[in-house]
Amino acid sequence: MLLFGHPYIPFTPFYHITESSDVDGTPPNSTLFVTFDIENLDLITFLNQHQLPFALEVKSLEEVVFAHNLNAKYIVVQDHLAKSAQNCAETYLFDAKILCRMENEASIEEKIIEGVDGLIYAQAIVKISL
Repeated sequence: MLLFGHPYIPFTPFYHITESSDVDGTPPNSTLFVTFDIENLDLITFLNQHQLPFALEVKSLEEVVFAHNLNAKYIVVQDHLAKSAQNCAETYLFDAKILCRMENEASIEEKIIEGVDGLIYAQAIVKISL
């Protein structure tokens, strides 16, 4: 299981961007963090064209499949969607890793049992604003 932002584990942050110009404010080889939205499709296309690794935060199973087809390296889901998203990723052999958003330590064992690829804590995401 991957852990991003857990206080015991060193991690490289993800950089939350909202437009292509935000990429200039990130370190080289960063993993960029984008929220899936129709309005962000141009940004996602830009990331793909420049072969930049990115995590895509989604809100439904349909968006999980979109994220896979949009070449996201990580697909970030809320707790309630984690098991279904992981099952989808395993059924369709996604290359992307499913990361569950974590707000506290209470459900870490549950996510281990569910077989979720990884957990991402709020401190692992740095907001970039130019």
